[in-house]
Amino acid sequence: MGAFVHEHAPEALNPDRRPTPSTTRTVLDCCTVTCAYGLTKSAIRDVSFSMQQGDILCLLGPSGCGKTTTLRAIAGFERAVYGEIFINGRLMSSAQVHLPPEQRHVGMVFQEYALFPHLRVEENIAFGLTNLSSSERRAQVQAMLSIIGLSGLEKRYPHELSGGQQQRVALARALAPKPVMLLLDEPFSNLDPDMTVKMREELLQLLKGTQTTSILVTHDHEEAFAIADRIAVFQDGQIVQIDTPENIYHLPTSPFVAEFVGQADFLPGSLQQGVASTEVGEFPKPAHYNGQAHVQVLVRPDDIRITAVGTGEACIEARQFRGSENVYRIRLPSGRQIHCSEPSTAVYPLHALVELEVIATHTVLFEHNE
Repeated sequence: MGAFVHEHAPEALNPDRRPTPSTTRTVLDCCTVTCAYGLTKSAIRDVSFSMQQGDILCLLGPSGCGKTTTLRAIAGFERAVYGEIFINGRLMSSAQVHLPPEQRHVGMVFQEYALFPHLRVEENIAFGLTNLSSSERRAQVQAMLSIIGLSGLEKRYPHELSGGQQQRVALARALAPKPVMLLLDEPFSNLDPDMTVKMREELLQLLKGTQTTSILVTHDHEEAFAIADRIAVFQDGQIVQIDTPENIYHLPTSPFVAEFVGQADFLPGSLQQGVASTEVGEFPKPAHYNGQAHVQVLVRPDDIRITAVGTGEACIEARQFRGSENVYRIRLPSGRQIHCSEPSTAVYPLHALVELEVIATHTVLFEHNE
């Protein structure tokens, strides 16, 4: 499978969530950063991206793909063996230079929060404010308590707080020294699903309200979609696509990206007379496609609709009820399987024969190499 082609130009699916360029400045530049474990194995290779003031970037990918190593390299906990990292225009890391974490003015929230159990909430938040007077420290702690909505709980110890409250304290402690940027490593992994959704919303509101440049590591594409201005998808230590959430989902550059960020099926197709013909129907040919005629067509569940039940050659094999929708797994006459999204009230029996219709508004193709 080769490179992707899409019907619309990226700008058509690229609503810019970031501040306008005239009001921004470059906060972070990572230039071909490489980190290695031992003498031979690279943990990350040639990682390059930049961030502007107020950007929220998510590093997304499976376990062991290099997300956390990238975060730790930016924070100063990992050395770069090649490439350079600049923060606010100042060189932080290269093959010859390595500034320690305390000199980078970067806040970090760890997966386990790492609160000091023997210190009260106010003492945890004040921990990094050693350069302030006692009155300034108290004022900053009260300001952070107000921002995170925990005013009145400053005398409590971490074990007296809920998981969500502990996370807020960890955020407040990281933000209190007014860092250049904030780094978060899987910050929601210890929360239950309902609390995770609530904390995502609160974190986004906090980061946007304070215009904090932030990087968040996650393996959950829904989490990345909910929070990020841009997403960097990692595979085997390298960034394979960096773009807006909309483009990552609708215009993936590889089958790996397509499958990692949502249900993705691939059908062989043939290009002729302006369409990609598959066994479920015709998809519009991308305007700028100039590749070979034999292709693989990316099919999302919302690209297909069931038009009739009880007739047809496709067969329903399974149904997943997801609250707002039903997702059906359907076996085609060829034996291939695809998924189809229907309203939650559209409940069809298993093993029923169905007729299908293509309702795709744009097409993503990958060259089909036999």
